[in-house]
Amino acid sequence: MRMWEILLGIIIFTFILQLAVPGFTEAFYLDPDNLMPWMFVTSCFLHGGIMHIFFNSIALLMFGNYLEREIGKRDFLLLFLLAGIAGNATYYATILMGIIPPIPSLGASGAVFGILGALAVLRPDVRVLLFFIPVSIRQAAVLWFVLELVGSFNPSSGIASAAHLGGLIFGLVAGWYYKKRGRASVFAGPEFVFTQEKEDYF
Repeated sequence: MRMWEILLGIIIFTFILQLAVPGFTEAFYLDPDNLMPWMFVTSCFLHGGIMHIFFNSIALLMFGNYLEREIGKRDFLLLFLLAGIAGNATYYATILMGIIPPIPSLGASGAVFGILGALAVLRPDVRVLLFFIPVSIRQAAVLWFVLELVGSFNPSSGIASAAHLGGLIFGLVAGWYYKKRGRASVFAGPEFVFTQEKEDYF
């Protein structure tokens, strides 16, 4: 079983727990007023509704499968988790700086944007639909970066754009690292074989 499938299964199972267990979401989402270290990770597997989990799941299915073939199972898991943490850390930083109020956040978007960012470097000419317009993923990444940067200063949007931005930047850096290093994995092996729009709100 591929890692993206395992992660998708965890996300779906976690969402079922959110629906079935009172207080489950509040115990594990990123709560700025009662912050615990594990929340930077656990909040990546929680979602705020059917459409929220639907769009993140579709993105993970479409792009996660592609990136995992590029960098391997273990590195894909590492990138997913670190991009999610980077996204949450960026979101929390905007709260500390007083840019947005301390609103709890949840969702896999930071990790998903990390996947998209890495693909934008490793496979820049892959075509994606952005607002139903076919563009290269490199062009999409530039537009995402601008939109999420602007959105990070708009607390009324209901979207944790800073988390998207942090995940995207981490993914771009990770993609550059893999391309520069010429390795399929940071764990082992010298060979390197290349074989949506703002979908999510917090």
